[in-house]
Amino acid sequence: MAIDNFNVVCIMQARTGSTRLPEKVLKKVCGKIVLEHDVDRLKRVENIDKIVIATTKLEKDNAIVEEAKKLNITYFRGSEENVLSRYYYAAKENNADVVVRVTSDCPLIDSEITEKIIQYYLDNNAKYDYVSNTIDRTYPRGLDTEVFSFKALEKAFNEAENLRDKEHVTPYIWGNSRIFRLAQYKNDIDYSSFRWTLDTIEDFQLISSIYDKLYFKKGNQFDMNDILNLYKKYPKLLKINEDISQKEV
Repeated sequence: MAIDNFNVVCIMQARTGSTRLPEKVLKKVCGKIVLEHDVDRLKRVENIDKIVIATTKLEKDNAIVEEAKKLNITYFRGSEENVLSRYYYAAKENNADVVVRVTSDCPLIDSEITEKIIQYYLDNNAKYDYVSNTIDRTYPRGLDTEVFSFKALEKAFNEAENLRDKEHVTPYIWGNSRIFRLAQYKNDIDYSSFRWTLDTIEDFQLISSIYDKLYFKKGNQFDMNDILNLYKKYPKLLKINEDISQKEV
């Protein structure tokens, strides 16, 4: 049920054509592909009304569509390069009032944190057009959640001109504080040095190790604190992907 008469649509971009780790979202961890783990964790977020997987029109991404069908999740196909347009048309087709942006390379996303960020936006939608935990980072990379109004997305779609803004969806919004009202959701302790996203084989090794130690005990209910406690018990986990740098936006 929509909260406060808002239709909250979570749009998760997914494709097979990753340059550093091709078909990463189709890789298996604990018997399920990464994309299914993403969906399982997002289904636990109570203030999301609908999940949409936004992929491309390329033939190689038919595999993403087939997985969406298996998971009984709505999908949308759009431009490979202009991800902003893909998001806009996916949001429009699904009558979104509020858009939650997550990416499919985050199979450790914390459903409780995502829910709190969405709720913060819903409680303050008269004050803010955009809320996230991604600009002024205090959470591990891989727990990324952006929440913004459809009106803000539509404005970005209509006005953004440079390639970066179109490739990465939200830079036009968070890069224009004179146009949009922005807020950052921060944690009390800074954990931004941790890298829990999936972009390289080292990232995959870390994520697999975390799942091996937590998934069979807790399923997809384990959260950020469970992983932090795991790091205390197994400090060598920190070493697995410590040398990987994030690609620039």
